[in-house]
Amino acid sequence: MKHYALTILLLVVVVAAGGFFLLRDSQTPILILTPDSGPISAKRPPILTLEDEGAGLKNLLVTITQGDKTVELLRSEFPRGTASQLLDLSLKDIKLNNGPLSIQVTATDQALLANSISQSFIFDYDSRPPVVSVLSRAHNLNQSGAGLVLYKISEEVERSGVQIGELFFPGYLQDEGFYACLFTFPFNMTQADFLPRVIAVDTAGNERKAGFYYHTNPRPPKRDNINLSQRFLDSKMPEFQDLYPDADNMLDIFLRVNRELRVQNRAKLKELGQLTVSSPTWQGAFLRLPNAANRAGFNEQRSYMYGGNKVDQQTHLGVDLASLANAPVPAANNGKVVFADYLGIYGNCVIIDHGLGLQTLYAHLSTINASVGDQVDKGTIVGRTGATGMAGGDHLHYGVTIGGIPVNPLEWWDASWIKHNFSDKWQAALAPPEAGAY
Repeated sequence: MKHYALTILLLVVVVAAGGFFLLRDSQTPILILTPDSGPISAKRPPILTLEDEGAGLKNLLVTITQGDKTVELLRSEFPRGTASQLLDLSLKDIKLNNGPLSIQVTATDQALLANSISQSFIFDYDSRPPVVSVLSRAHNLNQSGAGLVLYKISEEVERSGVQIGELFFPGYLQDEGFYACLFTFPFNMTQADFLPRVIAVDTAGNERKAGFYYHTNPRPPKRDNINLSQRFLDSKMPEFQDLYPDADNMLDIFLRVNRELRVQNRAKLKELGQLTVSSPTWQGAFLRLPNAANRAGFNEQRSYMYGGNKVDQQTHLGVDLASLANAPVPAANNGKVVFADYLGIYGNCVIIDHGLGLQTLYAHLSTINASVGDQVDKGTIVGRTGATGMAGGDHLHYGVTIGGIPVNPLEWWDASWIKHNFSDKWQAALAPPEAGAY
């Protein structure tokens, strides 16, 4: 009997404590709407976050008002113990006009003396995509070469640029009011797959795609066989041995470096390609390593041979230039150093940003004479040639990238090409419309 009475007493205490807690809970639910103002659309509706760590959430009512019309957007009842909710306030099924509107949110908790919170948020509903006007008219691209498109947009946007398949090249707003975007006809893409479009996404999430005239010239890759000697493997692969301690032999190290490390290093180049300024810093043609002979070209399909057998295949995505041993390496143009360190297959390496995503790479250096953050002028010595990384002898591996994507350096050594494909377009965009076509 005593045991029964004790059980009843404990139940009464628990219920009383729970009731006291519910009565005592005076904290209203926490309500966060993201965004809480500005433009919204059916493509990018607000996200509602609700929290109540005390008694828990009970119910929610969301209404939307535009003009003299108010409609219910969402009504929910929550089971006991619901401490938080993340809700997408979809606008797809509501007919709205472009212009201001308000969203009212009321949330109540489970407390016996219910706590409620009610807030109103003002937005601008925008279902209209931005208007894109392409200014530049001629876009002639060689495969693995570069192109420049200039355009204007009718409103503020959160991003714009050129989309080519999975690749996106950002456009950059210039002080003169137009956007400039450097892009490439990738070395490994077919003409059929190369379909560049200018895209612009406004702050409400509305997207516009605009085509533009372009002409492409395919450039099939050259092919080359690289014979791997045991002497080369024994002298060069120890540089990478600590990365692959489980490798069976020097050939195994080479294959892993050539396949795995190469991919990692190119991913790093793409990452560095985003470290750019929004305006061009270069002037005129880019410098070439003085008194140097070409040892290998861009987009060469290399078959690696060992013991008479093909053991690997990779694409060479730069130009190899050989001069005197430890020759001074000049910066190809004005810019800012964004990388100056050892980088796997590239060895000691310097990367300079020239704006609009355009960067130059100087690899296999014996010494580095630049630091990250340095502003360099055309001709500034940034290092000396060497044989670090995957280099069989003293030379400079020189590369050019746009957004981290390798492009053919030869175009950037050509003053005439730069004039017709960049400088003339830029000047025409600055001229009044009646000044002529561009």
